[in-house]
Amino acid sequence: MPIIDQVAVAMQDVLTFVAQRLARETTFVQRESKLDGATFVQTLVFTYLAEPDATLDELPQTAAALNVDITAAGLTQRFTPAAATFLQRVLACAVQRVLAADPLAIPILEQFTGVYIEDSTIIVLPAALRDLWHGCGSATDQGEAAIKLTVRLDLVTGQLAGLSLHDGRVHDSRAAHTATTLPPGSLYLADLGFFRLERLHQIAHQDGFFLSRLQAQTTVFTADGTRWDDLLALLATQAASVDLPVTLGVRLRLPARLLAVRVPQEVADQRRRRVRAEARRRGQTVSARHLALADWTIFITNAPATRLPLEAVLVVARARWQIELLFKLWKSHGRIDESRSGKPWRVICDVYAKLLAMLVQQWIWLISLWDYPDRSLTKAAQTVQKYALQLAGGLWSHQRTLETLETIARCLAKGCRMNRRKKHPNTFQLLLAVMEPP
Repeated sequence: MPIIDQVAVAMQDVLTFVAQRLARETTFVQRESKLDGATFVQTLVFTYLAEPDATLDELPQTAAALNVDITAAGLTQRFTPAAATFLQRVLACAVQRVLAADPLAIPILEQFTGVYIEDSTIIVLPAALRDLWHGCGSATDQGEAAIKLTVRLDLVTGQLAGLSLHDGRVHDSRAAHTATTLPPGSLYLADLGFFRLERLHQIAHQDGFFLSRLQAQTTVFTADGTRWDDLLALLATQAASVDLPVTLGVRLRLPARLLAVRVPQEVADQRRRRVRAEARRRGQTVSARHLALADWTIFITNAPATRLPLEAVLVVARARWQIELLFKLWKSHGRIDESRSGKPWRVICDVYAKLLAMLVQQWIWLISLWDYPDRSLTKAAQTVQKYALQLAGGLWSHQRTLETLETIARCLAKGCRMNRRKKHPNTFQLLLAVMEPP
């Protein structure tokens, strides 16, 4: 089935039939009402897709377009604990839909069955929700109530291969999605917060590849069996660039390549300023060893040099920032961490509904946007925004939904490209410039 048909079916099924069923199961709907589960979800999702900063008065307008007459006051009464549970269940069902575009044509990435990048972000909630979502306490910027949103994205196909919610206090390594869901031959990239030798060992054991920064406390053994507890001491014996076969960990002895490049002085100084600023914010001190490691960019991978030579590693590793850009877009444009209300249950309902809107947006992008490495997600979000209410009005008809999606697809293909940059190339330019695999 073409991806455009898959997207249309997923939207109609999740936002209509699944929503109706879950509304009953969660007791959000207990008797016949003019605002049923499907209309409630569609009202929130498509309003926020069209205008993330929509006021309460704008929500009834979308409902009216869906042939439901309800006042702002009447809608306000529906933001209850049952509504929050209902929306969370709909979101969980939507996440299970496996939708992916055709693989992106970038040679350095085509040699992997997928390139999965994973990261998390925090959504701070009103303190009254602390029993629902535990934060890290009022002394931190995460507050007493917070959600940790963890996302895994396949850079090659655009598939959201994982989206999960956790208490804000949960460490990234515990919030990470299971390694067992990665297909053989895929490449996994994540930040240091997700670093666990056990996870990397599992990926390698399942014929996958990993590319990660190295946690400084990890014990490294060189090919001759020498144990290096101090990474800085090992680097001091090397030249300005390093590509060494090593094993990692005293117990696991995970085979890998250690790759390191000494950075320019101004870059190292900038890193040290950031490290000191973060330490001051947390009320901590920074060790001299930690500051000295700022002189190096260090990675580990189990991908052979024939697939990922050192120069390719430095470029592919930058692709991990694409998920940071996605989070930035979801927050700055999608407003997933903001609500026009101060009432706790309205706030959490808004979070779930806006996350659903971002998931629907990602599905729509798969139709044509992921065909182009030079895509601009910001321009693409603005394009979807223009057609959101048109999608809502035609969701009852598969044909009308397809027609609107086809229009969006044409617009995405024509007007959502990034300009090439000479001085500071975009990530897609760097990926395309990397040597083609042999």
